[in-house]
Amino acid sequence: MIRSMTGFGESETPLEGGVLRVSIKTVNHRYLNTSLRTPPGFDRFEHEVPKWLKAWIRRGHASVSIAWERGDDDGSDALPELDHSRAERYVFLLRELSDRYGLDGPVDPHSVLRLPDVVRVPDRSVGARDLEVDSLKGAVEKAAQRVVALREAEGARLQADLEERLEALEVELDRVREIAPRRLVAERDRLREQIRELVETEDVDEERLGREVAYLAERWDINEEVVRLASHIQLFRETLAEDAEEPVGKRLSFVVQEMHREVNTIGSKANDSSITRASVAMKEEIEKLREQVENVE
Repeated sequence: MIRSMTGFGESETPLEGGVLRVSIKTVNHRYLNTSLRTPPGFDRFEHEVPKWLKAWIRRGHASVSIAWERGDDDGSDALPELDHSRAERYVFLLRELSDRYGLDGPVDPHSVLRLPDVVRVPDRSVGARDLEVDSLKGAVEKAAQRVVALREAEGARLQADLEERLEALEVELDRVREIAPRRLVAERDRLREQIRELVETEDVDEERLGREVAYLAERWDINEEVVRLASHIQLFRETLAEDAEEPVGKRLSFVVQEMHREVNTIGSKANDSSITRASVAMKEEIEKLREQVENVE
């Protein structure tokens, strides 16, 4: 069973002093690429999180967001606080400055509030300093597990669509198998009739006609391409059925390229409107395969 590269998962972990929230969103990417958004104080984990994700996600761009929300009973909040001792010292210095140099006007509270460190915002990184690595790792892995579950569900839908495309491809390939031998017989009969009309006789050099037909048969031979295309379809199916623990998206992309190559050759050798239509239909199905495979892990 394959996996999609599109997924989302989140986790919420109550801890002493607050709640740890992790959300992970993944989209298509050729390799595993991780972007991380953390609150203040979580910088020390920025190299660990991508390592933890590798155990769950092999391909795709993963956007990881970590949030720390303090509990109501931890003795702090996000509101600014006034440093009274610092403000008192600033006011004393301002008054001393005014008395010494004869400056007019009272001490302006707005000016005092703008002085350095008079107003403080509580340090919200305290929780990060106390946070155990295992706690964050567990929260990330819990979110990653939910991402994988969603990617597997989406992968099942992708696989159903891919198998439908393969079946449609095989229908057109069977049509080509059926038509290909008949066109040589039809061409031989056409050449024989043309020769009769040109020489106005019933006698035709069958040996020479046979050589011409053999030459055309060599030029129009698509048996190898048909066999290889059938083999690629079988390989694609076998790859779809592999264990989802191993990423197969790149392999499937390569197989699709090879399918397209064989169908191109079949179309170029067709010399038959029915085979041409079948090759165009196969190209359409292969293009749909290619689009879907872009989202396979």
